[in-house]
Amino acid sequence: MTQRHTALPVPPAPETIRWLDTPEQLDQWLTSLPAGSPVSLDTEFERVSTFHPIPGLVQLGGAGDFWLVEPNVAEASTNFRQMLSDSERPKLLYAMSEDLELFRHWLQVAPEGLLDLQIGAALAGAGFSVGYARLVESLFGESLDKSVTRSDWLSRPLSPEQERYAVDDIRYLEPLANWVIAKLKERNLEHALAEESRRFADEAAAPEDVDRHYLKLRGGWTLTLSQQAVLQRLAAWREQECHKVDRPRNRVLSDALLIAIAERSPNSLSELNDVQGVPGGVVKRYGEHLLTLVRAGKEADTSGFEAIQRPLTRDQQALYKSVKKYFKKVAEHHDIPIEIMAPRKRIEKVIQDQSLQGQAFFEGWRATLLGSVVRDIEELVKP
Repeated sequence: MTQRHTALPVPPAPETIRWLDTPEQLDQWLTSLPAGSPVSLDTEFERVSTFHPIPGLVQLGGAGDFWLVEPNVAEASTNFRQMLSDSERPKLLYAMSEDLELFRHWLQVAPEGLLDLQIGAALAGAGFSVGYARLVESLFGESLDKSVTRSDWLSRPLSPEQERYAVDDIRYLEPLANWVIAKLKERNLEHALAEESRRFADEAAAPEDVDRHYLKLRGGWTLTLSQQAVLQRLAAWREQECHKVDRPRNRVLSDALLIAIAERSPNSLSELNDVQGVPGGVVKRYGEHLLTLVRAGKEADTSGFEAIQRPLTRDQQALYKSVKKYFKKVAEHHDIPIEIMAPRKRIEKVIQDQSLQGQAFFEGWRATLLGSVVRDIEELVKP
């Protein structure tokens, strides 16, 4: 946190916790909201032993009301889905990535009109990736009880502590949004929150190409192209298998073991069994199929194959530091975290491509702020 802010008025807590018990009640409440008024939104879910999150609770706030909603009620509500997809209805969330994943898998909805107030707080000068409870304490002087954060959200009935925690997670969102928007107007960044939230949501909503998942296994860059072609097939298979059996990736086969199998590229079950760390149960259940994938990878034409990005060389690391100085200067001048202004992966891509062409952080709200250093960076990175 870059500074302590003057305490804002505390939004009053509801005297009683209220539930919308039927889809009809939820539909009616959503219909009653003034046009264009914001909806505060949060979810609770479980994901300890599954690949996909399991919805446990939906929290909604708007027009001074706070409600808890059972997942089956939200799922059966036509207006709830429409509200999520309505670009004209602002949805206020905090650190929304997991909520978006939940909506995408559970309801097959890619929400629009989202405002991620964690991003907004960073743009407003409150610091990068500040936790909700910490920001509430800084802005409102209130300490939130986080003792039930990791509690069981699928069991019923919820405890009074869980219910109060769930309401507190949305109670501060609207006044927080008002504070963020006021600060952004002072900085001439009033469009940045919606723009950055939309970019983040669009990236999260993009369907994953399982055939490109291997590119995320950055430890595999040391493999040969032939071995990476094997890894590509192994990683795609694991994504499909995790989806089918609804188990986390590590419960099926870890990244490290995928890379180890690709490196060894075994020709037989005995060789697969000899790969250190591969469980015997995996060999028994998947062994023949894994060998088929290995053979296909070894026989693949790698002439146009996209290799996993290598870490920056020593010279590139030195160039990275030089380029980052320009971004950091602008970020510090505007009191915006460098992680928001110019994420490391984006700077690395500029270095590796030796070009600024097509780089997203020279568009939209960033373009105005970074305009003064674009030419300097271009001079540094050009071949």
